[in-house]
Amino acid sequence: MTDFDAFTDLLNPDMCVVTAGAAGERAGCLVGFASQCSMRPVRFVVWLSKVNRTYEVALAAEFLAVHLLTPEQFALADLFGGETGDRVDKFARARWTEEHGGAVVLRDVAAWFVGRIGQRIDAGDHVGFVLDPVRSGAQGEPDGRPLLRLADALAIEPGHPVD
Repeated sequence: MTDFDAFTDLLNPDMCVVTAGAAGERAGCLVGFASQCSMRPVRFVVWLSKVNRTYEVALAAEFLAVHLLTPEQFALADLFGGETGDRVDKFARARWTEEHGGAVVLRDVAAWFVGRIGQRIDAGDHVGFVLDPVRSGAQGEPDGRPLLRLADALAIEPGHPVD
């Protein structure tokens, strides 16, 4: 345990699924590093691991889609976090549609948005994709349901471990 672990162990961020489509390929992964990073203009950043197949597809993409899940959607989180697109077609087991700019949007999620990639920031083992939102959707009105958080997803064995 490092000194910084004492800080990060207290965090319990929302988890999201990030999907990418480019050159006839689709990819997606469960992400814990993501947040709004600007109010004017509105921007959001998602951090993708360089060892993840989604990262490779995202490098060629113009748009990414970001999806919020509820704890009841654990199976979808497990599919996108616990499987690797190197071995499994995750999209054959999930309902999805093509949206703005060829972005791959999962259906039946709590909320989603498509963002144009405006910048890529190399920060070590992850690259931040800064997104300018262009389209979004949600399942009904916000009703206070909790979102899937890191503590909900700890049992998922990563498809691509960092170590």
